[in-house]
Amino acid sequence: MSATTPTQRSREWLTAWDPENEASWDKALAWKTLWITTFTLTMAFVAWFLPSAIVPKLNALGYSFSKEQLYWLAAIPGLSGGLLRIVWMTLPPIVGTRKMVALTTGLLFFPVLGWGVRVQSPTAPYWELLVLAFLAGIGGGAFSGFMPSTSYFFPRRLQGTALGLQAGIGNFGVSLVQLLTPWLVGFGMIGFLGASQQIKVAGKPNATVWYQNAAFFYIPFIILGAILAWTMLKSVPVKANVRQQFDIFRTPDTWWMTLLYVMTFGTFSGLSAQFGLLMTNLYGTGNSAIVKGTGATAQMLVAGYSVPDAAKYVFLGPLVGAGARVLFSPLTDRMGGARWTVVSGLGLVGSIIYTIGALVPDTSSAAALQSGFSRFLWGMLAIFLFAGIGNASTFKQMPMIFERRQAGGVIGWTAAIAAFGPFLFGVGLTLMSPTTFYWIGVAFALMCIVITWMRYARPGAPKPS
Repeated sequence: MSATTPTQRSREWLTAWDPENEASWDKALAWKTLWITTFTLTMAFVAWFLPSAIVPKLNALGYSFSKEQLYWLAAIPGLSGGLLRIVWMTLPPIVGTRKMVALTTGLLFFPVLGWGVRVQSPTAPYWELLVLAFLAGIGGGAFSGFMPSTSYFFPRRLQGTALGLQAGIGNFGVSLVQLLTPWLVGFGMIGFLGASQQIKVAGKPNATVWYQNAAFFYIPFIILGAILAWTMLKSVPVKANVRQQFDIFRTPDTWWMTLLYVMTFGTFSGLSAQFGLLMTNLYGTGNSAIVKGTGATAQMLVAGYSVPDAAKYVFLGPLVGAGARVLFSPLTDRMGGARWTVVSGLGLVGSIIYTIGALVPDTSSAAALQSGFSRFLWGMLAIFLFAGIGNASTFKQMPMIFERRQAGGVIGWTAAIAAFGPFLFGVGLTLMSPTTFYWIGVAFALMCIVITWMRYARPGAPKPS
């Protein structure tokens, strides 16, 4: 056995593993682990955000849920994802990378299959769809296990790049499910698995769709990911029981970084889940000042206005956010993460304020509505851009602030709390106006900018990162 190859005490577990020691670090193994876990994480995000691609169309497919019920359906995966992330963050040191990734990926099969089955006819009771939405949160929980586990395989100098690539490409799963859904449902590609449905949208002719395709398409990839993980991954012996892992809560930096990641990933995940519904309720069929009624009896109230199809736009936000996370991760390795977190916060403040101007649609004319929609769309994309930059920078900061095992735990914990973003955004948009909710976002971002500057970014900061 060469000096550069880590020894194995079993088929799964490695020994003599120290990424900071070039003599014992197996670069090929580290990158193989990264690519396999990134592929499975992408499938996890697909499962997590599958409801966000389906829920806005449920009433058009024949259901009759209220606006509040739809917001809750889109929010529940965020609630369960956040809760399950608290569980998954403890798993890497206990069960190891291979078992955790393989078994988690296998569990994604069940909610994806369930949505494919129940979307085919508008007969499922509301509680059953809530259960499926909750199970989709398994995909959200995966993040808090996969990311810390991957950090064990790389030296600190490469963790910004490695974690940025994994999280950024994994985040593309959100765009993937939202981008492919309008295309997948348009033909009987796998029609033998279910009959077609009629979709009814105001101002447009009825269309024949196969909405089960939006779910069933991913099942072979989920199965492949589980097999690859079980047969090719190894586990690093970073051992700690649950009690030992909770020592991260004794340092204030855990709580400061939690707030910062809520600002960035909480915004990304929250808006990714609610983007379609928000667009529909402001500028589409959900706005009673634009469209009266639902389904075949719906009437357009603004002459000349073409209702935007949310399914054709919602993928853009997550795509921009995920792309920013990937592209800016190498820059955080070179320049440090804290200053980019400040940039992220300032950008979020500016883009949120810009978008607020479009949150009360002017329904006086089609031209006014179209202008407002354009401002809304560009403002939302700017928010996603700066959230993505912050997602990259905060994940660079954490390995620099904490030692290896604690860094993994903090990554898992902050990811768990930020995963409540879809739930918090859903509840917030249900309880208050979008304008009020967005102004709260401005205040929160300003607070996070101050924290980052004082603690991590200014000259002489206590924890430069």
